[in-house]
Amino acid sequence: MTVVGPFGLSVQDRDLTRDVQIGLDAVEAALAEAVKCDVPFITVTASHLLEAGGKRFRPLLLLLAAQFGDPGAPGVVPAAVVVELTHLATLYHDDVMDEAPVRRGTESANSRWDNSVAILTGDFLFSRASQVLADLGPAAVRMQAEAFERLVTGQILETRGPGPDGDPLLHYLDVLEGKTGSLIAVSCRIGALVAGAEPWLVETLGEFGERIGIAFQLADDVLDIASDGHESGKTPGTDLREGVPTLPTLLLQQMPADPSDPDDTRLRELLTQDLSDDDLHAEALRLLRAHPALERARRETLRHAEEARALLAPLPDCAAKAALDGLCDAVAIRTM
Repeated sequence: MTVVGPFGLSVQDRDLTRDVQIGLDAVEAALAEAVKCDVPFITVTASHLLEAGGKRFRPLLLLLAAQFGDPGAPGVVPAAVVVELTHLATLYHDDVMDEAPVRRGTESANSRWDNSVAILTGDFLFSRASQVLADLGPAAVRMQAEAFERLVTGQILETRGPGPDGDPLLHYLDVLEGKTGSLIAVSCRIGALVAGAEPWLVETLGEFGERIGIAFQLADDVLDIASDGHESGKTPGTDLREGVPTLPTLLLQQMPADPSDPDDTRLRELLTQDLSDDDLHAEALRLLRAHPALERARRETLRHAEEARALLAPLPDCAAKAALDGLCDAVAIRTM
């Protein structure tokens, strides 16, 4: 068994392994070219996050989706470059909005330079993605435009918040569908499109991409609480410390309080406080790990993964389908 790509994705077919790795190498080379500019400073800022690494999850999914048509079609690698450039651009903007000091283990662009440079670098990457996209035809342009609209809408919803009468959990899932699901969905959709797959395959793979993308984000929410940090790659309870709503805490808020359980009462009290204090943060993390809300979050995450798996059923049997099915298993492993 050969492992290709992020999250321990296992590809059992040797030919598919080779094809995917060749594709990923071509995407990496094309990305390096795409961030170059006649202005040397822009080349430095635009390559900053690219050189910091990344899972290349979206290009990987795009290459697998292309297997349902002609994976060697000339538009496949450029399409993968488009989705990854778009993703990179959003990271520059996210770091400004979040005032993040670090991204991918290195100093964020807004910290190394300033907010204006980070925002404009993100805009530059969007423009480069648009140039590559223009050669892929009007259908691909329309798909990307629709996905980008959903992405921005999700970001605005997150910034605005659920409102006084809104359901925080439903609002959170709406945000994920826009911010996370839309770009992963279009990765699968455009990959199948430029490979010449049948229209029903294009749409089915897009739906799968959205479901599995949300499932992985929810799995990250569980990992933020449950892991020791080795698998998630970040300090446990980071979102908890920063007061960022995630699936476990939102589910906890929906559950009725249990006045007979002192741990439940204490945890709810802690979640209303500033958890930047190390002792309070450690206590809240310990209590949340033992709370039924975490198990509910696991079950909800697995439900999304199984919904994604069900979408694969009508696809023709092939190595790429098996690899996509394996992603559903990877979600389950990450939430254990």
